Amino acid sequence: MSNLIRLSLTTVNAPDAIALARFYAEITGGVAKGDECWALVEGPNGDIGFQQVDDYRPPTWPDGEVGMQMHLEFFVDDLEATGARVLAAGATRFEHQPNADHCFVYADPAGHPFCLSMWGAPRVGD
Repeated sequence: MSNLIRLSLTTVNAPDAIALARFYAEITGGVAKGDECWALVEGPNGDIGFQQVDDYRPPTWPDGEVGMQMHLEFFVDDLEATGARVLAAGATRFEHQPNADHCFVYADPAGHPFCLSMWGAPRVGD
């Protein structure tokens, strides 16, 4: 036995798991599998799970009644080009952009904030 703990998956709440998985599969080049209750995106740089929640309420970022519980960060090399791709896939760009010099904040179709960032290259070999 070992006391090693390794991250396996991040799972995100959604009103429709497969619909949100299809959005993230489209923007990451991954493959969406599952149904409206539970779905998975198998991506080229990692997987993301999605679970359906009956009383799902989207975050109201940056302020509001429902705070942001988490957000996903995606490393990109061109903010404008990748921004256009995620908008075409169904994302919306927030008006409030606290780090617009290197990072743009968007909402996925379920309202979860996520970032496209040029700050911090992915780690190699992890």
